Amino acid sequence: MKIWKLDRIGSIGFMLTAIFSPCCFPLFGIGLTALGYGSFELFGGWTMYLFQGFLLISLIGLFITYQRRKNLYPLLAGLAGTILVFYSYYLIDADYWIYLMYTGMTFVFLATLYNFLRNKKQDHAGIILESVITCPQCGKTSKELMPTNACQYFYTCSACHARIQPKQGDCCVFCSYGTVVCPPMQNGHNCC
Repeated sequence: MKIWKLDRIGSIGFMLTAIFSPCCFPLFGIGLTALGYGSFELFGGWTMYLFQGFLLISLIGLFITYQRRKNLYPLLAGLAGTILVFYSYYLIDADYWIYLMYTGMTFVFLATLYNFLRNKKQDHAGIILESVITCPQCGKTSKELMPTNACQYFYTCSACHARIQPKQGDCCVFCSYGTVVCPPMQNGHNCC
């Protein structure tokens, strides 16, 4: 597991905790009742502790992502959301505390979603997708587009129709016979 994915784990955790705890989060209780679940309480008396723990995990993940990617806005939104949740739960004694909590949850969730989409886009930036592959049988070269999310284990030469495989220890034909290694290897990951 990559440690900067903690924001996703935390956000999924606190959203699931909230959804399956309608007594603490009545807005989600309405949705569960509409689906026929009535008073479904998954976590009992530990709901708010579990919720707050996942919220803190998400904030730690947003901070780690900030350190790696240097994008301040998701961290600020996550921090503001976390402060709103803790403020509404511990410091405010008013009828509108639950709305502040939902607003805080929304901030953290949107910050995590933004980070996810931005990181996914940045992970593919700077990756070379074309490689010139040389057939080991006849020596014919051909410029090919490499897949970004899978190994290409077999390649059929357009000249001699030989079906080539990667060399022992290589993950794909581009790593063995191409001028550029495959995109997962460019990212520092083995694609198999």
